[in-house]
Amino acid sequence: MKKLVLSLAVVALGYSAQAQDQEFGFKEGDVILEGNVSFNSTNDKNTDVKENSFNFAPKAGLFVSDKFAVGVQLGIGTDKTKAGSTVTSKQNDMFIGAFGRYYFLELGRRFKTYTEVGLGYASTKTETAGVKNPDVTGFSAGAGLGINYFVTPKIAINFGLSDVLSYRSGKVKGGENVSEFNGNINVFNNFFDAATFGLTYKF
Repeated sequence: MKKLVLSLAVVALGYSAQAQDQEFGFKEGDVILEGNVSFNSTNDKNTDVKENSFNFAPKAGLFVSDKFAVGVQLGIGTDKTKAGSTVTSKQNDMFIGAFGRYYFLELGRRFKTYTEVGLGYASTKTETAGVKNPDVTGFSAGAGLGINYFVTPKIAINFGLSDVLSYRSGKVKGGENVSEFNGNINVFNNFFDAATFGLTYKF
């Protein structure tokens, strides 16, 4: 019995030492898969107007150095507004592009802070009161900040602020080009308005 207890103690100490030696973070050659999700729902009881939006942005990236990764990204989103039981407006967005991410600050062993820029092609389809509007297509660029918190050496929770700076240039089908630039430098407001949450998997 004493030998069994001693053996279990040795195994436990070995596991504890191994856990302490584990590295949380990235290195050159690592590949990441990531998915950020944002959801917003509002309900104005005075006017009986409801609005629901959902966005999903999966990514895949390769670390070309210990701190810098490049990759591809996809974005899909929906936004629907209802007055009572009637849908007054509906919007579907799609984005495909590339991104670059640089890790510049470590907050302890598990927190890794990064800045990211992205560029790609976007398409928007809208309806108003059941009538389809002309599609809008064009290019989109943006810059943001984020933090990875490593739960395990391979899995991290991702907190992203993707709309710190953004630029969009689109053309309505049969119309003229429309450009838009947005900046939300107030990080506290940005966190509540545009924060995304997801998982990052490293392999």
